[in-house]
Amino acid sequence: MDKLKKIFKIPDLRNRLLFVLGILVIYRIFAAVPVPGIDTQALANFFAQNQLFGLLSAFTGGGLDKLSVVMLGLGPYITSSIIMQLLTMVFPQLEQMYKYEGEAGRAKFNQYSRFLTIPLAGLQGYGFLLLLVRQGVIPSLSGPEWITALSVVIAGAVFLMWLGELITEKNIGNGISIMIFAGIVSGFPSGIRQALSTYTPDQLFTYIGFVIIAIIVVAGVVYLTEAQRNIPINYARKVRGSRQYGGVSTYLPMRVNNAGVMPIIFALSILLFPGMIANFLAGSNIEIVANVSRFISDMLQNPFLHSILYFLLVVVFTYFYTAVTFDPKSISENIQKQGGYIPGIRPGRPTAEYLNYLLNRITLVGAIFLGLIAVLPTVVQGFTGITSFAIGGTSILIVVAVALEIMKQLDSQISMYEY
Repeated sequence: MDKLKKIFKIPDLRNRLLFVLGILVIYRIFAAVPVPGIDTQALANFFAQNQLFGLLSAFTGGGLDKLSVVMLGLGPYITSSIIMQLLTMVFPQLEQMYKYEGEAGRAKFNQYSRFLTIPLAGLQGYGFLLLLVRQGVIPSLSGPEWITALSVVIAGAVFLMWLGELITEKNIGNGISIMIFAGIVSGFPSGIRQALSTYTPDQLFTYIGFVIIAIIVVAGVVYLTEAQRNIPINYARKVRGSRQYGGVSTYLPMRVNNAGVMPIIFALSILLFPGMIANFLAGSNIEIVANVSRFISDMLQNPFLHSILYFLLVVVFTYFYTAVTFDPKSISENIQKQGGYIPGIRPGRPTAEYLNYLLNRITLVGAIFLGLIAVLPTVVQGFTGITSFAIGGTSILIVVAVALEIMKQLDSQISMYEY
């Protein structure tokens, strides 16, 4: 409460926070506006029978299962960001732009991601709408109707991308993460209501066990997010005239989970994409294509295989995102330029190799723990049979991680104004 009072006593910080809340309200309003002419019962049955699209709908804040004007959510923009990050490994020019050209390079890189979002939104929107037409959820569309529908879908995806950028500019947190956070939280009341409506006295201990495991998961996420290893750094003493400079000791914090919540978001986006393509091609007139598509779709619907793929993708993207955000070579160069060194390690290349060695070991612990927390609730749901919360621990993981990130951002803003 004290922090909240401090926030509202600082006009600039209060205005930024209210602006972000206003953006989230606008997002929720658009997510609740459905496209007319839908068979709501057929739509509900489709999402009840399809785990992958139910999962995706949770991340669009229910915008997908209502077929709202922002039905794709931030999916196209996230997919675009993943593709651009992967392309930095293929094209050195993009890596140079992203890592070494400062704010101007990053701004140009992000602009490319925005441009790529538009065709991806069109592709994903076309595939999903065509699938719904084949399922009888929406009537067949004529040429002009297709153009109108795709225009609305693309405009909705670009609009949400713009809202996310506006939130990021306010330095309260990552706009994408906050909007996904808002979409997940919006589904909690209906999940709790559904769980209470299906409750029976013989399930008491099952529900108690579910709550206990949820608390353990939250505690694990908090511990994982806050854990770090401090690398000691000494700075050589310099004498200039009658004054001495340096000669101090500090440390370089190396977080167990440098990537934050982004590996979860990336993993889910990649995991959902093959299922969407497979469902789209399952009705193909080419027999071999239809058979392969049905096989892939059935395989992804298997909870065991789904959990394994989910776990592996989380681990891979944790390493990938950490490699993008934490560069041992540039950090060692900066330490050397400032006259610093790690005790027992020579400056320059040996320091970079040492940091890379520590980073790989620490990230392994964080990646495995992150993956286990992500798939654990799926296993628990299999044993308890409680499926009211559509995405289980992934929702808890994102909500807790984003809440901690927002709290840190606000704390840093308050400290800055106090100083």
